[in-house]
Amino acid sequence: MSEPSTTPARRTSSKRITSKPLGWLVPAVTLGSALPLAVLIWDAYTGALGANPVQRAELQTGLLCLVLLILSLATTPLRLVTARLGVAGGKGWTWPARIRKSLGLLAFGYGVLHFLIYLFDQGFTLSTVAEDVVKRPFVTAGFTALLLMVPLALTSTPRSVKRLGFARWTRLHQLAYGAVSLGALHYWWGVKQDHTPPLIAALVIAGLFALRLLGRKKARRSGVSG
Repeated sequence: MSEPSTTPARRTSSKRITSKPLGWLVPAVTLGSALPLAVLIWDAYTGALGANPVQRAELQTGLLCLVLLILSLATTPLRLVTARLGVAGGKGWTWPARIRKSLGLLAFGYGVLHFLIYLFDQGFTLSTVAEDVVKRPFVTAGFTALLLMVPLALTSTPRSVKRLGFARWTRLHQLAYGAVSLGALHYWWGVKQDHTPPLIAALVIAGLFALRLLGRKKARRSGVSG
């Protein structure tokens, strides 16, 4: 899974980027992202998940999914901002592009786990789940967000880019924007009292979208799509 990226010219640039050493980056991000899952499993094993362990596990996996998805979408705006600040000779940080795919796939993994815990909580009764999806907007938003992430995960390989063509692949991966928006809405509706955390998530997402749009506008002015 990857955020819709850029043009063939930038793809060429990406190839140059990946040729540079930083081989530890993806394993480090993967390990760091898996640590919360290890803690969650340990807490479940030791009974440290509180009075409602299923609900807590559901909340934590859902939150991790949203955070990782936001981070994957932040890679390009981060490059744009650092380029604006003159970092790396005005090119900006390019290393975040290396972990974008890993972040997206990890987000999808946590999303699937979040859904499986929900299924467990419903006793794997599919009729109940289907009724929830239809009648409860909170569940509808979360379920739709997960569905949108499925084609992104399935087409995250270089072979998929080649098979679909870069333009179609890029359009397909714009589903990430819908997934993260619905994920934030799912989070907002799932919180019963303090809406500050989901509001912060929504504002961060809005800020990332704004930076992307500004970057594209600037690229069009300079004759290079962003």
